[in-house]
Formats: sequence, structure tokens, C-alpha cells
Amino acid sequence: QVHMVESGGGSVQAGGSLRLSCVVSGYTYSGTCMGWFRQAPGKEREAVALIYKGAGSTYYADSVKGRFAISQDNGENTLSLAMDNLAPNDTATYYCAADRWGANWYSCLTRGRGGQFEYWGQGTQVTVSS
Repeated sequence: QVHMVESGGGSVQAGGSLRLSCVVSGYTYSGTCMGWFRQAPGKEREAVALIYKGAGSTYYADSVKGRFAISQDNGENTLSLAMDNLAPNDTATYYCAADRWGANWYSCLTRGRGGQFEYWGQGTQVTVSS
């Protein structure tokens, strides 16, 4: 049984940084499809960053390229999202997620961009003020 728990959200001023973490149990990272998603009020859920370690592949939404970095911590079941130069339009609830059906990078990318991952955390709130 897979459980995912996010932490690290909070309030920050524009230009600041936050690091989100997701502790995963009942899941392995090697060759797995995982990612971070966000949903802001009045907007649809979007894929922020995806990672498929088995292929050494990552994806970033255009809106966060150069500012966000997704990573897996070696030796721990932890998925992280480092966020720099935050802006008010980054305000959203952020979710970590994983998908066993994303058995290759193409499937991982397609399912992730479509918000169709299988396992989801409860979310952590990020609020960026002007």
C-alpha cells in the first residue's frame, strides 16, 4: 500500500524560496514515475515537474523552468521540489504523486501532463505574497 505525505509548504514573500518534501512508503524509486503537481483557486491541476529516474528524464512546466528543481534523495524515500524566485502566481496547493502505470518515460510524461497519476499525497499549501 502506497502512502505519500508532503511537507515544507508555507508563506513566503515574492523572490523567496521554499523546499517541499514528500515522504513515500510502500513504493520504490528505481525506474519509477513521480512528480509534483499544483492547483490554484479557479484553475485546473497542472503538472509542475516530473521525474523518471530509470531513464534519467525530467520535465518542467514552462512557467517554472529555471526556478524549480525536482529530485529524489538517495538513501531515503523522499521526493523533493526546490523552488526559487517564487512569485504570487505560484500560490497553490502542491501535491506529490506517483504512477506505476508510467512504465517508461513516454507514458510517465503523458500521464503526468494529463494529471492521471495513480497515487497522491494530501497536499501542502504554498502562499507567495507581493
